[in-house]
Amino acid sequence: MTKKAETDTTTVPQVETVAALRDRVATWRNAGLRIGFVPTMGALHQGHLSLVDYARDHADRVVVSIFVNPKQFGPSEDFDRYPRQLAEDRAKLATVGTDLLYAPSVAEMYPEGFSTTVSVAGVTEGLCGASRPGHFDGVATVVTKLLLQAQADVAVFGEKDYQQYLTLKRLVQDLDIPTRILPGPTVRDADGLAMSSRNAYLSAPEREIALALPRTLTRMVEVLEAGQDDIDAVLRQGRAALQEAGITQVEYLELRDAETLRPVTRLTAPARVLAAVRVGQTRLIDNMAVTPPRR
Repeated sequence: MTKKAETDTTTVPQVETVAALRDRVATWRNAGLRIGFVPTMGALHQGHLSLVDYARDHADRVVVSIFVNPKQFGPSEDFDRYPRQLAEDRAKLATVGTDLLYAPSVAEMYPEGFSTTVSVAGVTEGLCGASRPGHFDGVATVVTKLLLQAQADVAVFGEKDYQQYLTLKRLVQDLDIPTRILPGPTVRDADGLAMSSRNAYLSAPEREIALALPRTLTRMVEVLEAGQDDIDAVLRQGRAALQEAGITQVEYLELRDAETLRPVTRLTAPARVLAAVRVGQTRLIDNMAVTPPRR
């Protein structure tokens, strides 16, 4: 397949309606091209742009959506202050050869009378599903709509939101949506902090404290892969390390199976150590892969 984009490095075509999106996608499909899709909520950083690059490895044309989805925010969360910078985001997307920006309004996505909710069981239980009630229903609902609207061959979601990634894999499998969900590797700043739009909320001192999160997860992975069998002890030590560094609000720190997200009591299959913490008023999540040691 060709990797050549239709856009130049100064502008990205933009559409705001389902009809316009489908019209553009239909033109590409009639030309025999594969479509890649990267859904985002904007406030783009290098992590998002890496997902566009990853999508282009699997498609001829790449669509990026920007939509701050009200249905995945709880009543006390940061929907109103979530950063919105469409012009800046569009300029960033041009630098990686994005072929189309889809930026629907709330009214376009959820027209008057909208009354459907998509819910995925199993992988949404616990972790962020426990601390953010209704969050994954909102994610599953909007992503179902976006995938049906874009009708893409592949869609890329970042592994930083690992529970979300597995939720969407299950969603397309269960609903027979003909889009393959691909995981985009987590991108980190030079200091190790996983890139996130919410990192902008951190003050300089808070960011220094936040660095304990990737350092602690890295150390936990090293210990587990070295053969430590006492998983509860590793988790206790991890929590203690976070609190000693100043992260006093730990929502969860757990070891889960990499495919099912079931709790792991003995490391015999690929797993993930996952965490959610608050530094000041900012909620941060991160996770790292854990490979079972050779026995």
